[in-house]
Amino acid sequence: MKADTQTTILNFIDGVFQAGTGETYANYDPATGKPFGEVLAASKSDVDAAVGAARAALKGPWGTLATADRVALLRKLAVAINARFDDFLEAEIRDTGKPRSIASHIDIPRGAANFDVFANQIAVASTETFEMGTPDGGTALNYSIRRPKGVIGVICPWNLPLLLMTWKVAPALACGNTVVVKPSEHTPATATLLGEVMNAVGIPRGVYNVVHGHGKDSAGEFLTTHPDVDAYTFTGETKTGEAIMAAASKGVRPVSLELGGKNAGIVFDDADLEATLEGIGRACFANTGQVCLGTERLFVQRGIYERFLEGFAKKAAGYRFGDPFDEATTMGPLVSAEHIEKVSGYYDKAGRAGAEVIAGGGRPQVAGLEDGYWIEPTIWTGLNRDAAIVTEEIFGPCTHVMPFEEEEEAIAEANASPYGLATSIWTTDLARAHRTAGAIEVGIAWVNSWFLRDLRTPFGGAGQSGIGREGGIHSLEFYSELRNVCIKY
Repeated sequence: MKADTQTTILNFIDGVFQAGTGETYANYDPATGKPFGEVLAASKSDVDAAVGAARAALKGPWGTLATADRVALLRKLAVAINARFDDFLEAEIRDTGKPRSIASHIDIPRGAANFDVFANQIAVASTETFEMGTPDGGTALNYSIRRPKGVIGVICPWNLPLLLMTWKVAPALACGNTVVVKPSEHTPATATLLGEVMNAVGIPRGVYNVVHGHGKDSAGEFLTTHPDVDAYTFTGETKTGEAIMAAASKGVRPVSLELGGKNAGIVFDDADLEATLEGIGRACFANTGQVCLGTERLFVQRGIYERFLEGFAKKAAGYRFGDPFDEATTMGPLVSAEHIEKVSGYYDKAGRAGAEVIAGGGRPQVAGLEDGYWIEPTIWTGLNRDAAIVTEEIFGPCTHVMPFEEEEEAIAEANASPYGLATSIWTTDLARAHRTAGAIEVGIAWVNSWFLRDLRTPFGGAGQSGIGREGGIHSLEFYSELRNVCIKY
């Protein structure tokens, strides 16, 4: 473990780190279950100041900056994040408890890459031009120009704090907006650290602001009800997304919401079993199951059902718990005391419902880290399709496996959910892959893969999994307003 150094997390408003005048609360290390610092949260007046700073920056040097100059700054930002890779990595591991082996290969590299990706996207983005005739026999030219939406409220989750925050901040800044970021109360560090890097590369004051706190009656509510915020982007639970959407309706502010999921995986009996087990293991257990795209429902064709369960149980049992800073650790803790209580509650509920436990099902004892928020990767079978374990999002390293006979049955089971975020389909039959991917009602369908992301493609959910699409040009469409200019000549 890293040395038990105490940290104090400040707000970042108008280019200056500030001790908020809201509540002060402890920041806990998920691996030990012990506090290692404190967060000085923002009050309503602090949020007002952050939004005011963002509004002023729109009218200041940021608002007059040419696109090419913004692109250059964003590229410098990506380089500067990578230059402080170890600082971001340590902050992310301490906040989330995720293993170094994951955070060093996904969270921090993607956090930096998002700025490069969207700098490149805005640099080459085009708009439409049309020539038309006029009633008097003349000609008119219509062309579109892209303008920033304004001040964007960015409300971030705790599972991939830097990655998902920059996924929103990067395109927002690329389009010329300013932002007020509210990180999760559980994972405040990397958003704050990014303020230092913003200053170092010369991003103007007020362009990037960070306010800390909880949701209700705290910074989250103060931000989502603020009348001078022009749009909101949020990743997190569906109920919270509904509350943000309701608040944003006052003033008719647009929202982009990536919400909950109860994602289904479908394994056909012609699948490459070894490759499928490797991919499904990641889909169910990566990041201790704390991934919105994770698979909590599995449907396996009867012909390979028993062989699949045997191999899957071995996969679940093969993870190594331990110090998140140790490269050998492959399974970290859950993020918080509240979350371990929630997930453990579902493990208990599965037992009461009569689920057969194929692997896991409890809490491991991790030497030297006994008070951490540890839980075992778990596989269940034997429950009905309407059981809470099968229908409700758990957000832990667990999944329920059910056999099926025919393709149509698997599709129907996958679609039997109010959520529609993602699916993974495992088959060597190309025609079947296309049919199934087109029939399942989700925002993204992977075939023989999982979490394989081209950042230019549309990303988002259907049903209760969200509204809108981000990624590539789709992010630019949300974070900018298109203005048509019609010139008669």
